[in-house]
Amino acid sequence: MPAQTLPQLLLLTAFVTATVSVGAELTPPPLPMPTSNNAVVTVTDNAGRAYLVSFAGLGSGKTYRDTHARTFVLATDAASWREAPPLPGGVGRLAATAVALGSRAYVFGGYAVGSDGSERSTPWVHAFDPLTATFESAQAMPVPVDDAVAVAYQDRFAYLISGWHDDGNVNLVQRYDRNTDSWQQATPVPGRAVFGHAGGIVGNTIVYCDGVAVRVHHARRRDFVANSACYTGKIDPDNPRRIDWRRIDDHPGRPRYRMAAVGARALGAVVFVGGSNNPYNYDGIGYDGEPAEPSADHFYYDLRTNRWQMLASDAPATMDHRALAPWAGTWVTVGGMLADQRVTDQVVVHTLLPPPAHPPNR
Repeated sequence: MPAQTLPQLLLLTAFVTATVSVGAELTPPPLPMPTSNNAVVTVTDNAGRAYLVSFAGLGSGKTYRDTHARTFVLATDAASWREAPPLPGGVGRLAATAVALGSRAYVFGGYAVGSDGSERSTPWVHAFDPLTATFESAQAMPVPVDDAVAVAYQDRFAYLISGWHDDGNVNLVQRYDRNTDSWQQATPVPGRAVFGHAGGIVGNTIVYCDGVAVRVHHARRRDFVANSACYTGKIDPDNPRRIDWRRIDDHPGRPRYRMAAVGARALGAVVFVGGSNNPYNYDGIGYDGEPAEPSADHFYYDLRTNRWQMLASDAPATMDHRALAPWAGTWVTVGGMLADQRVTDQVVVHTLLPPPAHPPNR
């Protein structure tokens, strides 16, 4: 089904280079350092104070030496980010994922890069309290994954959808229960196992798209290819291990790698931002040897109409994201890569507003 040509919403986007006020909202300042492929999440404490948190990632040098485990925290009423203790594990890591459960940020997996270029998926799970800036260890993942999609459900469960494990993709959906600090397997994904896909959840409905699949050949080594496929999955409230997965229409344009995404309850939609048309290694160079470039596209899947909608945007093209995080009534991408694979410290704010009643003449 083709995308609608007239967006239902207008996406107003500001590229942030300093702390500025937009109406009654405070635009977040840049990160203390350029960081890409970081796990980003928004957490609200028991007093209602919100925190934007960035875990680990890749610095501007884009080599294995530039992977880090640094933690940066921005409180709603703070003028600057503060640095918290590093993500435990003793190594820098990439492609970790984070969700908010209760007043904690739960950080899952990621991978460490060796000096020889080898990559190892990490099994660690940690709960981070942004108020006290402390980590607690949680039950490790049964199957360590990185570059997975993570969504939170009922403020209790986290679902890790597909992703990469050491030597290949897995089709697993692993469900973590914070009440019991335990894992169970949920209904696996129905399509190809992928990594670097993107998705979100609204109510009990997950939407995820794209990523990279492994293609096997008879006479030469396997390679990695962009996967053009989108799915919805409805979690059974009576048995949250069961997910009714269904294929939906592809989103507009070419498949994307490492988009930012979020479930926007007020819109009844899952919003997708940026990413790249050319799947790439952590340094931004494509698996085909060509430098990857970011996309400026914005679109969302409307769960009420089951249709894709394009969004107008003046945001800079960005890629290498883990999440589109809610912040002060808007959504933000934190860090990532800009054109020419440049790792950035910038924050991009995305504000969704109704379109004008009478579009201006052009």
